[in-house]
Amino acid sequence: MRPPNRRLYSPRHDSDAAARGRTGRQPARTGYRGLARLPGSRYTGAKMATVSHEFDLETLIADTESEILRLVGDHDDSTAGAYEMIRYHLGLDGSGAPTGKRMRPLLGLLAYASIAGDHAAALPGAAAVELGHNFSLVHDDIEDGDRERRHRPTLWALHGVAQAINAGDMLFSLSRVALHRLSDLGFSDSKVLRLMRLYDETCVALCEGQYIDIATSESDEVMSVELYFDMIGRKTAALIAASIQAGALLATDDDEVIARYRGFGWALGLAFQLNDDLLGIWEDRERLAELYGKAEPTGDHVTEIIAILERSGAHDFTRNEARRHRDEALAELDAAGVVDPRARAKLEQIIVSVITA
Repeated sequence: MRPPNRRLYSPRHDSDAAARGRTGRQPARTGYRGLARLPGSRYTGAKMATVSHEFDLETLIADTESEILRLVGDHDDSTAGAYEMIRYHLGLDGSGAPTGKRMRPLLGLLAYASIAGDHAAALPGAAAVELGHNFSLVHDDIEDGDRERRHRPTLWALHGVAQAINAGDMLFSLSRVALHRLSDLGFSDSKVLRLMRLYDETCVALCEGQYIDIATSESDEVMSVELYFDMIGRKTAALIAASIQAGALLATDDDEVIARYRGFGWALGLAFQLNDDLLGIWEDRERLAELYGKAEPTGDHVTEIIAILERSGAHDFTRNEARRHRDEALAELDAAGVVDPRARAKLEQIIVSVITA
């Protein structure tokens, strides 16, 4: 059942616009990297692709990248190198390099469009989410000592730690700058401020999760299941939940609907990370810790580790938890009661494509 007294939101339908007698948006017009193939010609600077009536994922990716390129183009000769580094990391340097899934902005745009219709007005939020996610990746590569990402050198491996840290900081700052364009598109100051608070709180949670990850990786103690869920909640689920919540927040003033969309995003984030990891606590923890502590484990050691994991049910536990959170995510989405069926189909398509457990 649709929640009562719903107030759909669009740049032309906030409280100020309503007082001026403006109408809301037109009925919904409906639009993953693996599912959509993006021709290089689809994005050039600030030019935006034509809006699709079928929630075309390729169009949403192209429009998000156009919005990002508004911010990361060259500004002047003296700083051109900094923006070249950022475009390189994002895969927007024209080299045809892999760019990542763009999953977080896609989810946010679909959340917005599933309530309010056309996705275009939410593009600054989508750009902010992707830029913020990538600031964390640049810093992660430094912290983890990873010299390669998406099959090519990481920024710090190419330009050194100092320049890579600075590029990561720029990505974070540009992600906040992206949000300010929502005001130019007609969203109320209170709406934008609420979104910026959500974004800042999410970035704090992400850094907290990274602290837990680094601290536990440097500790000899085995991570508990509870701490693992705490960590992935902050590192992964928080950003996915915020991406989806932001789309709903821009589309409606109904707090019940917004909460349902956040619940959908949180459960989806946990399922996504569970699908990506096989971590946890096993029954033979002492022997497992001993085996993990060996500097040069032999083939027999590796075989024993696998046997312990299988015996403890780690694989089945992780798979079942991923499925449980995946199904919970879809249940939260349906409970919101406002989803255009075409948008829901695209959201489920993305979920199935990234959660294969």
